[in-house]
Parts: sequence; C-alpha cells; structure tokens
Amino acid sequence: MKLALLLLTTLFLAAKAEESPTLMTMRGKLLASEDFAAAPAPFTGKPVGFASGFTGWRYNSSNTGGKGGRWEIANGEFRGIETPGANHPATASFGIAFQDVIIQCDVRLNDVPDNGRKYRSLFVKTTDAKDYIISLSLGQGGLFLTPYDADKINPATKQREKGTSAKLLTPIKLNDWHTVVLEIQGNEVVGTLDGQSITLSNPLIGTAKHSLMLGAATEASFRKLRIWEALPSAVWAKNKAKLNAAVKP
Repeated sequence: MKLALLLLTTLFLAAKAEESPTLMTMRGKLLASEDFAAAPAPFTGKPVGFASGFTGWRYNSSNTGGKGGRWEIANGEFRGIETPGANHPATASFGIAFQDVIIQCDVRLNDVPDNGRKYRSLFVKTTDAKDYIISLSLGQGGLFLTPYDADKINPATKQREKGTSAKLLTPIKLNDWHTVVLEIQGNEVVGTLDGQSITLSNPLIGTAKHSLMLGAATEASFRKLRIWEALPSAVWAKNKAKLNAAVKP
C-alpha cells in the first residue's frame, strides 16, 4: 500500500513538474498531449477555409522538402527544417477546435549550418476559419507576441495584417531548450518564456479557433506539447497590473 501511494505521489509530482505557472488562467481539462514518440496521428476530415474542418496533424515529412521545408521526428523531438530554396518556414498544423486554452511546449533554436538562411526563429500560431489570430514567436532576440487585425487585409495576399507586438527582449542561445506557454482567454493573451511574461489584448483573440500551427525557420525543434482548457483565475487582474507596470517607460 505504501509503495503504491509513493508511486502515485511520484507520478503526480512528475506531472506537476512539467507544468509551468500561468498568470491569467488556471488549468482545466487536458485537451491534447503530444510527446512526439512516433509520427503524430495524421489528420482526418476535410480541411475547410483557411485552417478548419480537420483533426490531427498536417505537415510535410518528405525528404524533398518543398516550398515550406520538412519535419522529422526522433527521440521525442519534432524538428522543422527549412530546406534550401523553400519559400517560407516549415509549418505543421494541428486541427483542434477551441476558444480559451493554455498551450505549452518546450522549444529550441537549433545550431546547424544556415545554408544562407541566417535568421533563426520559431512560432506558435492560432487560426480561425479565415486566417491567423495570434502569433507567439521566438528568435535569438527574445519572445514576441503579435496579434492579427480582422479589419486590415493585405491587398496582395488577401490575409490579415499584423498588429503591434508585445516584446520580451532577452538573448536566446542556440541549442538550449526553453519552455513557452500561451494563455488565451476571451480577448486577452499571455505569452511566457521560462517564467517571464508579456500580454496584450485584441477583439479577434476571442473568436472561435480551429487549429494550432507550429513553424520553424532554418531549423527549430518542439517537444512535450500540451493543450489544456483555460479556466478563469482570480489573481489575473493583479498580475496584469504588474505586467503593464513593468513595460511602462
């Protein structure tokens, strides 16, 4: 009995240890968990519109790459590789319908030959049926949280324009793992990098969301992806006031 209790306690503590603290929300039901131990389940359903109507993963795994590079999976690591000649970063979409969630994963910018593509970055984006809603991106200069604007459409691409980013400026070393957390609740979002946070609000953030997109420029890796239901937190007003005070000149 004691051994069983000890094992349960160990498992509980191990599960809590991989959860980073949240500022705006509390964790509810676990909606998705991906450890990339094997190739993620392929998508089912028929994609509709920009990024809706499917569940599971859509990504390019062929050796030839293509316009958006390719993805490889090994040792619990989902690695995006922007192949030479690619037109944009490697992207992988996970179809899941949600509104308020907490998204957490470990990320790494890989130190590999740049082949002329010196800028290293990765991103986690949410989408609705039409386009991107919010982007959390990580580069060697730090973390950037960027909203999209439903009322501003690029006439050339027919896609939403980006709004003003919230920035957490801090040096990011290549080959180091970092934990990022994206909290989405109503019209607000909080991005956290290794315990440091930034926040912004935008009406579009509150719309119904249909997928999560991962992206890797040059080469970047993801592991331990978790998506929880986000529940209201009584301390958010106090935490938000502290964050806003910290960014004032």
